[in-house]
Amino acid sequence: MTPGERRASASLALVFALRMLGLFIVLPVFALEAARLPGGDDPARVGLAMGLYGLTQAFLQIPFGLASDRFGRKPTIVTGLLVFALGSAIAAWAPDLTWLAVGRAVQGAGAISAAVTAFLADVTRDNVRTKAMAMVGASIALMFAVSLVLAPLLAGWVGLSGIFMLTCALALSGIAVVIWVAPPEPRVHQPAAIGQIKGKGLGEVLRHPGLMRMNLGVFVLHAVQLAMWMAVPALLVQAGLPKAAHWQVYLPAVVASLLVMGGVLFPMERRGHLRTAFLISIGLIAAVQVGLWWVASSAEAAPPGVWALGGLMFVFFIGFNMLEASQPSLVSRMAPAHARGAALGVYNTLQSIGFFVGGAAGGWLARAHGPTGLFVACAVAALVWLAVAWPMQEPAARR
Repeated sequence: MTPGERRASASLALVFALRMLGLFIVLPVFALEAARLPGGDDPARVGLAMGLYGLTQAFLQIPFGLASDRFGRKPTIVTGLLVFALGSAIAAWAPDLTWLAVGRAVQGAGAISAAVTAFLADVTRDNVRTKAMAMVGASIALMFAVSLVLAPLLAGWVGLSGIFMLTCALALSGIAVVIWVAPPEPRVHQPAAIGQIKGKGLGEVLRHPGLMRMNLGVFVLHAVQLAMWMAVPALLVQAGLPKAAHWQVYLPAVVASLLVMGGVLFPMERRGHLRTAFLISIGLIAAVQVGLWWVASSAEAAPPGVWALGGLMFVFFIGFNMLEASQPSLVSRMAPAHARGAALGVYNTLQSIGFFVGGAAGGWLARAHGPTGLFVACAVAALVWLAVAWPMQEPAARR
C-alpha cells in the first residue's frame, strides 16, 4: 500500500468502526434491556425492533450510493452520520418499545455503508483493495468484540438509554474523522448524468450475474449472523457462563480468527485462490450452524460446554471475517467504475435486508421452533448460498 492508501484505509475503517460500534454495542443487551420497557414482553416485537434499522437501511442504501456517485462521497457520508445520530437520540429518549423501534429505524436511515465503501474503492488499487476492505472488516469484527465486553458493563452503569447516547456521540465523532482525517475525495467516479440517476447505472448493476451472487451472499451472511444471536447467548448461560462474562468467549474467538484470516486469505489471494477461500468460508458458516444445532439438541440432556461453544464461535468468525473482507472487494472490482456507488448501494441494501430478516425471522423462529429450528434454518440458508456461489469467477484486475 502507498502512504495515501494506508491513510484512506485507516481513516475510513475508523468511520466504519465508530458507526458499527454504535450499532453493535446494543445487540448483546438489547433483548434483555428492551424487555423492561412497556411492550417488551413479546420476543417477536423485540426481535423486530432490534432488526428494524436494517429495513430502513435497505430502502436507503441505493439512494445514498447513487447520491455519492452524483454529489460526492464526503457530503453523503456526513449527511448519513447526522441522521444516525438523530436516531440514536430518539432511541435514548424512548419511553416504550414502539419509540425504541422508531429510533432504530431512524438510525438505519443513515445508510452510509455504500458511500464509505465506494470512497475506499476510489482511493485504492485493485491489487490492494482486499487488504483495504479487510481493514474495514477487521474494524467491524473488533467493534463487535468490544461491544460484547462493554455492553453488559454499560447496561449496568447507564442503562439502554445511556448506551444510545454513546452511539450518538460516536456518530458525531465519525463526522469529524470524515472532514479532518480522511484524504481529499478524488474525482475518479464520473458525476452521474440525469439519465444514470433515473436508472441506467442501477439497471447495469442489477443485470450483472456476478454482482447478484455477491448480493445474495451478503444477505444470507448477515441474516444468519443476527438470527443466531437470538439463541447463542442463552446457550452460553445454559453452559454456566453469566451474560457479563460472555466476552470471555467472544473476544478470544474474534481476535484469533482475525489472525487466521490474515495468515490465510491474503496468501491465497496472491496465489489466485480467492474463489477457493471464498467458498471455504461459506462452508465454515454452514458447518457452524450444524454444530450449534447439535449443541442445542444435546442441551436438553446435558448443559452445553463452554469450550465447544467457544470453538464454534472461533470457526464462525474465521468464515465471517474472510467474507467481510473479500465480498465488498469483489463487488468493487466487478462493478463498472461509473456505477460503483450504485453497485455497493445494492450490495449494502441486501446486507441491510439481511439484518432485518435475521432479527425478525430469528425472533419468530426462536419463539416458534426453539434454538434447534433456528439453527436448522440458518444451516439451510448457508448451504443454498454455497450452491449459488459455486459457479463464481474472480474478476480480472484493472488499472
